[in-house]
Amino acid sequence: MTLAATSYLDAFKAAADHAEATEGQFRREAAQRIAALERERAFAYRRLNLVRTITEALTGVETEEIAVANAQAVLRSRLGWSADSEARTEVLARFASVAQAVFCSLGRSKDEPTPSVQSALAEFESWYAGTHRTPFWVLFEHYVPETPLVDF
Repeated sequence: MTLAATSYLDAFKAAADHAEATEGQFRREAAQRIAALERERAFAYRRLNLVRTITEALTGVETEEIAVANAQAVLRSRLGWSADSEARTEVLARFASVAQAVFCSLGRSKDEPTPSVQSALAEFESWYAGTHRTPFWVLFEHYVPETPLVDF
């Protein structure tokens, strides 16, 4: 091979290496963006499903106290919380504002101002993230295995 052939081959090799590195970087960035979008979608559906279930549980409830208790029961059930702890009690107490907003939205006439369920939930999520350094919706990712039934 001549010196000139080596020179242009080196240039092509450098260009190919650069293209490969650029593609690799793009693929990593795309994978990170896809993961972020997947998480965002999952959290959005978790919000929808939880608030829908709470709304159904509070429909027709007479008092705010019963509404809060029902919403907390729904949340406990969804998270698989059968026992209490200090942290769980605090979460349930803070979640009461979301239950109150849902209750008010169901029982008010159109002329009366109602608290925003979206705002109440956003404030709760913000508190949770600030306190626990993780999004609230991550709690829904914990798999709780079913206990097998055994007949003797």
